[in-house]
Amino acid sequence: MSLELRARAVAFYLPQFFPIPENDDWWGPGFTEWTNAARARPLFRGHQQPTLPADLGFYDLRVPETRQAQSDLARQYGVEAFAYWHYWFGEGDRILDRPFREVLESGAPEVSFCLAWANQSWTGIWHAAGDKVLKHQRYPGPEDDQRHFDAILPAFRDPRYLRVRGKPVFYVFRPEELPDARAFVDRWQRMAEAAGLDGIYLVAEASDLLGEGSRYTSAEQDGFDASVYMRLPARVTPATRLKMRARRRLRGGPEIWPYSDSVVDTFPRHPQVQPCVYPNWDNTPRSGRRGLVVTGATPDGFQRNVEAAAALLGDRPPEERLLWVKSWNEWAEGNHLEPDLRDGHGWLRALRAGLAT
Repeated sequence: MSLELRARAVAFYLPQFFPIPENDDWWGPGFTEWTNAARARPLFRGHQQPTLPADLGFYDLRVPETRQAQSDLARQYGVEAFAYWHYWFGEGDRILDRPFREVLESGAPEVSFCLAWANQSWTGIWHAAGDKVLKHQRYPGPEDDQRHFDAILPAFRDPRYLRVRGKPVFYVFRPEELPDARAFVDRWQRMAEAAGLDGIYLVAEASDLLGEGSRYTSAEQDGFDASVYMRLPARVTPATRLKMRARRRLRGGPEIWPYSDSVVDTFPRHPQVQPCVYPNWDNTPRSGRRGLVVTGATPDGFQRNVEAAAALLGDRPPEERLLWVKSWNEWAEGNHLEPDLRDGHGWLRALRAGLAT
C-alpha cells in the first residue's frame, strides 16, 4: 500500500469474461458478461446504456496480457487487491475458476488478491429469469469445509494474498445462508491453525442495499473478524421513494433512484464494520425492466464517498483500514472502475484522489 493512501482499497473482481460450457448451455454459445453489457439499451429518457469498455476493450480473461493490464491499472490508481469472486457449490463443484487458477499458478500479475466466496445458488435472476435455478449452493457439512479449505490453501500461502495481522482475508457473501455461521467460523479457524497459518481473517457481508436493514447482523457474535456494510449510493427519502413508485406505476420499467454522494453518512460507526463504496449501479443489462438504476453517478460524487469512507476508517490500525469497492469490472451490473468510453479513467482517478485526500 502506498504510504500516502488513507485506506486499503479492495475491489471485487468478476471472472465471468470467458466462455464456459455451463453458460453456453444456459444462455447460448459464447456467452460472457459482455453479452449482456453490449446488448443493453436505454429504458427511459436519459438512461445511459450501453456502457462500453475503453482501454481494455471486450477482453477475455484467459489472456494473461489482459490480466496484467488490469493489474497495472489497479496498482497505478491505488487498488491494493482484487477480491476474486469464488464459486464453490459443495462437494468440489466449482465454476469460473480458470482465471484465478492461472493467476495463482503463473505468479502473475503482481496485484494482491483475496477470495470472496459467492455462496449463493445461481438462478436466472441475472438475466430476467429469476425462477430458473441453474446451480444449487449446498452445505454438505464439516468434511466439505475441509475439502473447500484444502482446495484454496495454496492461495492463502501465496505471498500476494491480502492479509491483516498476518492472516489471509476470506470473504463470505451470504453468511446468513450458512447452516451455522458460528460453527463455520470455528471450523475454518481450526483448519487455518492446523495448516500452520496464523489464523484466517474472516469477513462477512452485511447487505443493506437500500438502507432498510441489514440481512445479516450477527457477524461479531458469530466470530467473524469484520463485516462489510453494503449499501447502494442511492438517495432514498420519502420524496424519492414516492417519485419512484409513481413512475413505475405510470410507466413501468426499472427502479430509478438518484445517486447520493453522502451515503456513507448513513453507515454504521462500529470498529468491526468496514465500508463498501460503489462508483455506479445499473443492473438493467442483466435484469432488464426489473432492474435497478442509480442515476446521476459521477466520478466527483464517487470521490466524495471514497473520502468519507476513508475518513470513517481513519482511527483504526492501518492494516485494518480495508475499504471495499464494488466493483472492478461488474459491467452488466453497471458498477465498474475499469475505463469506459464515457468517463475514461474518471472512476479510477476519483478513487485515487479520495484515498489520498
